[in-house]
Amino acid sequence: MIPVPFLKGKRVLVMGLGKSGTATARALLAAGAGVMAWDDSEAGRKAAAEAGIPIRDPAQIPLEKADLVVWSPGIPHTHPQPHPVAERVRAAGVPLVCDVELLALAKAGSRILAVTGTNGKSTTTTLLAHVLAEAGIAAAAGGNLGTPALDLPELPGDGRYVLELSSYQLELTNSLKLGVAILLNVTPDHLGRHGGMTGYIAAKRRVFDYLTPGGAAVISVDDGPCRSIVAELSRMGVRVVKVSVESVLSEGVSAPEGVLLDNAKPICDLKEIANLPGRHNWQNACAVYAAARAEGLAPKVIAAALATYPGLGHRQELVGSDHGIDWINDSKATNADAVEKALVCYDHVYWIAGGQAKEGGIASLEKHFGRVQHAFLIGEASEAFAATLEGKVRYTRCATLDKAVAAARNLAVSDAIPGAVVLLSPACASWDQFKSFEDRGDTFRALVQAFSDGGAV
Repeated sequence: MIPVPFLKGKRVLVMGLGKSGTATARALLAAGAGVMAWDDSEAGRKAAAEAGIPIRDPAQIPLEKADLVVWSPGIPHTHPQPHPVAERVRAAGVPLVCDVELLALAKAGSRILAVTGTNGKSTTTTLLAHVLAEAGIAAAAGGNLGTPALDLPELPGDGRYVLELSSYQLELTNSLKLGVAILLNVTPDHLGRHGGMTGYIAAKRRVFDYLTPGGAAVISVDDGPCRSIVAELSRMGVRVVKVSVESVLSEGVSAPEGVLLDNAKPICDLKEIANLPGRHNWQNACAVYAAARAEGLAPKVIAAALATYPGLGHRQELVGSDHGIDWINDSKATNADAVEKALVCYDHVYWIAGGQAKEGGIASLEKHFGRVQHAFLIGEASEAFAATLEGKVRYTRCATLDKAVAAARNLAVSDAIPGAVVLLSPACASWDQFKSFEDRGDTFRALVQAFSDGGAV
């Protein structure tokens, strides 16, 4: 736990009691703050109360007397409609922040590196922490990924906090001081929460506002919004390191053919690293290499560490093999752009998709439908996905994940296509049937491991 002693005696409202909100409330209580916590979910309030967290209904609190409000990034505070509590807090002039702001204040003298982007954040965050650790540097990864900011461990003075930051968190943070800031890509996502693409790009762009003097901005130049940000930062004199997997960069880090190049000089062959498959992971690896070089690591040290990366759960994670068929858990692929990264890695796919739909659906994936042998549709998006697939891909409406796994197994084993995979890559949020994408992926893994000993169908 990260101590926050500067909040001792302060009156703090914690809004939202998921992982980050609960961790924040615990840290505040340990610091001696006056904690008032709330979650719009009765189940969330009950779990927090059982953990000893004081529950107070904001409707019954004079919010102008609060010193601070720590807001869960998952709760809308501006678009598409601000939460009533957020409106009251701002009207009262009370600071509204997320838990990352408290980490930034508590660790103002620590070295913090940040990763953002529409896709690839989690792999890049864990990969960068892995590379640093392999080089003998104490490192802890968290934020939007896995461990909440205030549940991270205390690190020695030369340690590195590697934070995955969502656009929501970047909107609710003011005090970060970053040695390296990585922007991987920007494609349409969460547009309703940001009032459109312009607001979404602006939220991602904020990560560079926190760079310390001499800090490195590591940015892909493979999409339009990122190229515009590169041009802007370059005009401002910011130290920019460009990354590309589309073309060779004479100045920057690139890997258009899978060989990582530093200023066009070969460093290592990413195609030989089993846990970094596909062009999207080449981009992640290039960004990590650039960040690690900015932190002073030697190319050979970085290359050796990349090769030992164990992979990230729920992101093209091999969870079992059965009758020559690999089962891939890609539950973290919650939009079409993320799914595309997985589809291009396999030639014969039995695809499990669906859940709570995101903007745009799966129409953009049509150019890859030839790789799909059959689709198995689950959750709220089933009908919309079926309409997109009609006449292009065979599909079965399965409703639930367990039924989809059973149907996919029966058909894949029957077809017996060499090199086939069953891929859970939903292109949807999980909340219609699961607590989180992790819960969905864990359920998939358990279902697969129940039969992946090669037993009969």
